[in-house]
Amino acid sequence: MDRYDALALARAATVPPVRRDDTGLRGPTRVQLRSARWRRTSRGLYVPSDVDALVAEQRIREAAAVLPEIGGVTGWAGLRWTGGTWFTGRTPGGFQPVDLATCYEDIRGQPGIRVCQERLPPGELVDVEGVRVTLPVRSLFFATRYARDLRAAVAAVDAAAYSDLVSLEEAWDYTLRHPGWTGVPQARNALALADENTWSPAETAMRLVWVLDACLPVPLTNRPVFDLRGHHLGTPDMIDPVTGLLGEYDGPHHLDGPQRSIDVRRLDAFRAHGLEPVVAMAPDLRERELLAARLRSAHERASHRPATDRSWTLDPPAWWRATHTVDLRRALATRGDDRLLDYRRHAS
Repeated sequence: MDRYDALALARAATVPPVRRDDTGLRGPTRVQLRSARWRRTSRGLYVPSDVDALVAEQRIREAAAVLPEIGGVTGWAGLRWTGGTWFTGRTPGGFQPVDLATCYEDIRGQPGIRVCQERLPPGELVDVEGVRVTLPVRSLFFATRYARDLRAAVAAVDAAAYSDLVSLEEAWDYTLRHPGWTGVPQARNALALADENTWSPAETAMRLVWVLDACLPVPLTNRPVFDLRGHHLGTPDMIDPVTGLLGEYDGPHHLDGPQRSIDVRRLDAFRAHGLEPVVAMAPDLRERELLAARLRSAHERASHRPATDRSWTLDPPAWWRATHTVDLRRALATRGDDRLLDYRRHAS
């Protein structure tokens, strides 16, 4: 099962909160609420206590129960509910609140729920499996404006594009049509740094070290590399098309077993064809200056490599199907060829 199916199952498994009902037909009675069998989700609403309060989809379902007539789940939670794989609602510091967009001052924030009152046309609300959310582009607009910093905002754009929820063109169009809103400068800066073909938040973090800390040219992301006979050497997380500098992020599943052997052979093949790979792991992303120094050193080596050593190309053979933009991937899905995207889901 891939994560797209897993998200659908997670939505279906959520339990909507109910109000007290002293008949016991539609909710718990007053007596039942005194027991440990029920958990309060918000003022006047309850779910059975064995319902996991830490699951992102359940948190969203519970927060959505307090929405007013004109309002919707937005930000990371709106994007998660509409299929955003990487929007988990978790940060190194804990859980993000579920953001609710409203038009009037008709509800207040509660623990785990943050309310934002801004202009909200009803046409920007949509019901998805019983939960009212803002359109993905509006949810992303919120996420980028209120992100804790620029890097987090870029990660939100990349993640929305990864799940083909919002293209950069759509995000730019919406952002430029709302110039005076809170946080718009950060949203614009994030879009300028974002990429439609990054496969994980860790790859986003490494790419931003490449661009912002190492001050190297913006790389291409997850582009297939071929030898001069058209054989696929691999698809690195990022590549400088001029020098052949590669950036590879290795998560935990890359560190042992058969996958590690595959990765080592792949790196050897890259080097044998004149490419210069730099591999980063989770601790490297926390030591940005050290990683930036490694990238700059590797870029210097790659820049001085003789042209005769270069036996690789980014020009694909005629049979290759490009998938590096949201529009290209949506077109595959429309034709029923989205199985060709399975490699992205498994690689990430």
